[in-house]
Amino acid sequence: MKKWLLALIAIPALLVGCGEKKEPAALKEPEIPEIPEVEILTPKEVAINETIELAARVEQGGKNVDDASVQFEVWESGKRDESQMMDGKLEKDGVYKATTTFDHDGVYYMFAHTTSANGIHNMPKQQITAGKPDMTKVLPEDEKANNSMDQNMTDQGNNKSEDAEHSEHEKSEKNHN
Repeated sequence: MKKWLLALIAIPALLVGCGEKKEPAALKEPEIPEIPEVEILTPKEVAINETIELAARVEQGGKNVDDASVQFEVWESGKRDESQMMDGKLEKDGVYKATTTFDHDGVYYMFAHTTSANGIHNMPKQQITAGKPDMTKVLPEDEKANNSMDQNMTDQGNNKSEDAEHSEHEKSEKNHN
């Protein structure tokens, strides 16, 4: 009886031990999300006192993106600190639109701030000429200021304590005046 009992235990143990060993699944490399491709559809030359469509088509991986966040930022040349933000509304097939009107001749700039559903941000820029501005009176665009703004966008949140100190310093200076 002991032999039968030993055989009943030994045979399954041998079969389990001789079974195929499965290799652990290879770890997949993390996918790097693609930057959304943003094509600005707004004309580069527009009339004054007419409603202008600010428009951009958003694609990612060759497919239209219908769940992005798009904001159009517009300002007149030399007046970057007076920019206006307008929310782009999805029209169809990855095309987002907002409207504005330019009430005088001038050179304007527009960023199409675009953030895809996976959080990747792209912000192409376009120059828009409204009417027939006197180009000798147009202030040159400050590329250094734009680059620092771009840098600030990438460094978001890295210097919050420094910003808070700066803000406190400004408040104390105002209180002393």
